[in-house]
Amino acid sequence: MFLDLLTRRNPALIDAAIQLHQDGKLPANCYVLDLDAVEDNARVFAQKAAALGLKTFAMTKQVGRHSGFCQAVLRGGIDRAVAVDMACAVACVRAGLKVGHLGHLVQIPKGEADLAAIHIAPDFWTVFSEDKADEAAGAAKRAGRDQALLARIQTTGDTFYRGHEGGFDAGSILDVADRMDARDGAHFAGITTFPALLFDPESRQVRPTPNLSTLNRAAEALAKAGRSGIEINAPGTTSSAVLQALADAGATQCEPGNGLHGTTPLHAVEDLPERPSVVYLSEVSHLHADRAYCFGGGLYIDPVFPDYDVQAIVGRDPGQTARRSVEIPPSQSIDYYGMIDTGGPSAPRSGDSVVFGFRGQAFVTRAYIAGISGIAGGAPSVTTIENVFGQPEAWPELR
Repeated sequence: MFLDLLTRRNPALIDAAIQLHQDGKLPANCYVLDLDAVEDNARVFAQKAAALGLKTFAMTKQVGRHSGFCQAVLRGGIDRAVAVDMACAVACVRAGLKVGHLGHLVQIPKGEADLAAIHIAPDFWTVFSEDKADEAAGAAKRAGRDQALLARIQTTGDTFYRGHEGGFDAGSILDVADRMDARDGAHFAGITTFPALLFDPESRQVRPTPNLSTLNRAAEALAKAGRSGIEINAPGTTSSAVLQALADAGATQCEPGNGLHGTTPLHAVEDLPERPSVVYLSEVSHLHADRAYCFGGGLYIDPVFPDYDVQAIVGRDPGQTARRSVEIPPSQSIDYYGMIDTGGPSAPRSGDSVVFGFRGQAFVTRAYIAGISGIAGGAPSVTTIENVFGQPEAWPELR
């Protein structure tokens, strides 16, 4: 879905990925990041968010928490991350980003609460329940801190992805806030939900979900009760194009993820300020019957669009490639290989580079993640090759 966008707006990334792969500098099964473009995207986003008074926390899971990505975001003016889980938090801190928001989407396991409070020390910590509030407050007290807590709220009719459900009853937010304030080691700081915004394929626009209205009603109740300075965290499909709408809705925090590498659904249908800056790189392994098989491992395509004809650019010379349809194994299968159509002239050969443009979630895969710098200046080079935990890999050597 994003291959058209890449070929129009960042063809140099495609060319660099193919050339570096053919030169033996990049492995197959690898998400490849244009760090120059990421930095530019972060700067665009940070400036607009700051002008609207929004705090910005970068999401890094989609690109495997790559340290170079974190540092590019930091250079672009975003100094804090939202960590989807503790692995994200550890990787971001190691890479130099402070953690602005922890505990949402994934709550912190009881046995890791002290690690979170002492070594991560997030600005905001989201909890879904009284038990989790107790654990966060207790850990913060042991760490000698007073932790700002966000209450994840929900009510009937709100939208959640299956498996994401949970949170306090929005109608009892005043009692929730009072109970949080009564705990040693923590205080109530605000409210959150997910998703607050979603892409609507029919209108090709980003629309608010019922959750955003739930946040608004809770915020109004808190204000009427005399509470001021309430933080409103409203993530979901976040690009610079939706920041004004978030600010108008009362949000105080925003959390770009795919927006920082130009792969929100809205980027696929409109040219937004952020340029696409990630591809998935593979290699033709072998041919069988009428298919060329390319290595998998990272072929998780985030299902934000209905099924479509997945395509890739295949070849060895950046100037002589072909665009071909690729069959991806179904989600219930392990993606050992993708299967490339071999019809027509210039059939794929073993060793050819294969470049995909799709919206990925690298952290749920077994893919490498590589950073490239210098694309903007015409001299691309690989920075680091890492695993999905943001740790360096010694590819292709052994340690």
